[in-house]
Amino acid sequence: MGSGSVIAQHYRWHRHQEFLRFLKRIDDAVPNDLDLHLVLDNYSTHKTSKVKEWLIRDPRFHPHFTPINSS
Repeated sequence: MGSGSVIAQHYRWHRHQEFLRFLKRIDDAVPNDLDLHLVLDNYSTHKTSKVKEWLIRDPRFHPHFTPINSS
């Protein structure tokens, strides 16, 4: 059952460093026994090598990208 809580953070910049910081915040806030499905747009920040490496190292994160050119 979900908790109804929202994990959000505003950053001045939208680089891969901030996105990784946000992923780590989610990782710390959500119990380890739960899988996390991320619905992401195709913004280049979400697809950097550092982000891909981080997601591979933590198999409970499952990224799902929206189709290119979709609204």
